Amino acid sequence: MNTDNRQWLLKRRPIGRVKESDFELAISEPPQPQSEEILIRNTWLAFDPAMRGWIDDKPNYFPPVEIGEVMRGMTVGEVVHSNNNEYKKGDIVTGMLGWQDYAISNSEQIRKTIPNITPEASLSIFGITGLTAYFGLLEKGQPQEGDVIVISGAAGATGSVVGQIAKIMGCRVIGIAGGEKKCEWLVNTAGFDAAIDYKNENVDQRLKELCPQGLNIFYDNVGWPILDIALSHIAMGARIVICGSIARYSSKELPSGPKNYINLVNKRARMEGFLILDYLARAPEAVMRLCEWQSKGLIQWETDIQQGFENAPKSLLRLYTGENFGKQLLRI
Repeated sequence: MNTDNRQWLLKRRPIGRVKESDFELAISEPPQPQSEEILIRNTWLAFDPAMRGWIDDKPNYFPPVEIGEVMRGMTVGEVVHSNNNEYKKGDIVTGMLGWQDYAISNSEQIRKTIPNITPEASLSIFGITGLTAYFGLLEKGQPQEGDVIVISGAAGATGSVVGQIAKIMGCRVIGIAGGEKKCEWLVNTAGFDAAIDYKNENVDQRLKELCPQGLNIFYDNVGWPILDIALSHIAMGARIVICGSIARYSSKELPSGPKNYINLVNKRARMEGFLILDYLARAPEAVMRLCEWQSKGLIQWETDIQQGFENAPKSLLRLYTGENFGKQLLRI
């Protein structure tokens, strides 16, 4: 077991696409827990597209990671020492403990993982990814049986679960993803009704063919220009759920706004942003239903597992190049 505390620190704020050189490796002694504190040895790191926004010096739902601070990120780890009665040595926990071997926490910052659930599942289907898909679709998309839903970034960790929940709700599901392999997985494994390969197909034309009566829900993980195309195909009373905007995370300048936004008026539609932070108190509800659906074989998911703490920055970059397939994780 490693006895040093390796940490990846933010070295500089990226301009455009994030680079490995925007981070630097530091090594120190493991911290010592004080009264009521818990020492955790991280064993897994999770990566999300939104992390690009956390290292910008711009307004966000989180304060920006400061230069010289440990990079923020979800982890799974093992309690190695506890001064807190709620946790004991050997407990497996998850929390926003960052890119480091060892972290100090209190009982409010972490939670125990579900018994007999793997770290991979704790950080994907039963973690922030699954919760985001569940509440984003059901609370904001409000699917009804027979609705047509289109999902951008559909082969990603969140988008793929959104589509499968929508199928359970009786919707017709169309995913937009990059590459033949991802599109085939959406249809053949995840059970989507159709998939559009934005790298090799005309998205506008394919939506005309697949949604002749318009789409009722658009779950957006990508942003412009896919969002603008989708807005031109919405049906009366459509719901557009803005979950992410991976297309702009690597841009040096913000793209122009959608040209087709006036269609929200024409179709009496609603476009609304969504953050999982507003629903964390209801996490047990989502986990219970996700466990039920997963046990019945109704939900499939993929994890992309990289190895070695030294590869944390490289693993993050995979999200913005499209190399990853499913939830991006790293086994420390």
